[in-house]
Amino acid sequence: MELAEFDYSLPASAIAQAPADERDGSRLLVIDRARRAFADHRFTELPDLLRPGDCVVVNDSRVIPARVLARDGVGREVELLFVEPSGGAGRWRAMVRPGRRCRAGAEMSAGDGAARFRIVAVEPDGTRTVERLYGSIADAIERYGVPPLPPYIAHHAKPGSEDRERYQTVYARTPGSVAAPTAGLHFTGALLDRVRARGIEVHALTMHVGPATFWPIKAARVEDHVLPTERMEIPESVAQAVNAARREGRRVVAVGTTTTRALESAVAADGTVHALTGRANIFIVPGHRFRVVDALLTNFHLPRSSLLVLVSAFADRALTYHHALNAGYRFYTYGDATLIV
Repeated sequence: MELAEFDYSLPASAIAQAPADERDGSRLLVIDRARRAFADHRFTELPDLLRPGDCVVVNDSRVIPARVLARDGVGREVELLFVEPSGGAGRWRAMVRPGRRCRAGAEMSAGDGAARFRIVAVEPDGTRTVERLYGSIADAIERYGVPPLPPYIAHHAKPGSEDRERYQTVYARTPGSVAAPTAGLHFTGALLDRVRARGIEVHALTMHVGPATFWPIKAARVEDHVLPTERMEIPESVAQAVNAARREGRRVVAVGTTTTRALESAVAADGTVHALTGRANIFIVPGHRFRVVDALLTNFHLPRSSLLVLVSAFADRALTYHHALNAGYRFYTYGDATLIV
């Protein structure tokens, strides 16, 4: 498919710059695929929009304060975005800016010199392998890092205390993501209690969101795009719960595109989901036969992104986004949600 099919125009005023006053105060667009029908709701109504017996699966990955501002040997600013551990020995893979200051062997420091780093290697994809001199990178991230807000949020360079709380799901547990699994940002503890009180199961897998998930696709044909793998873990108990729901004809509701990618990566030839600790390697494009996920809760995504391609494989994106724009929904990370059934 041509990449141009996944483009659309969005006025800047439609991009949410801050979360709703309350997590569950966002709007919720419900799309019935079979009837090609739309209904406008509030997220607080979600428990009543789900069915008793539904199996809801969330992503409990926790966003790390991965963005570290440093200075090189002559005092010039360098930005490091630590992505994931790499190759043992305490080294991490990182995106850097500007790249010309981060050649192999270059050293830099953060925290008034308290943390010093060295560029070990420049990888083929442009990322760097980085080591810390005297101490761990994980500790430096926690001490000197800030939430890695996306660049379309105007204050992304200076996140506030609200961002440290709201750019994180209430059920985040396992540190490792460099971007929030945004569909889960709308949940509160009280709303999850209401979901469970309706006889709806809630289970958690872990998939660490990498930056490449949000990079624009550059290949002219979507199928030619190489989507990097992402670290994931599906516990045995979650695999069993999902398989039981499918055997019994109950819906599996994925909270987010990351959860969807994880589940669809772990399905075997016989249609069962297996417990898995590894990397999600599937790239979901239109024509994909969803073998696990029956309903999808997600936010509104950037044009020409792999996330938008995934949603387009699940539902008619053009109709959905046209309605959302006309109805005044807020887009992207801090924006509103959609439930596709």
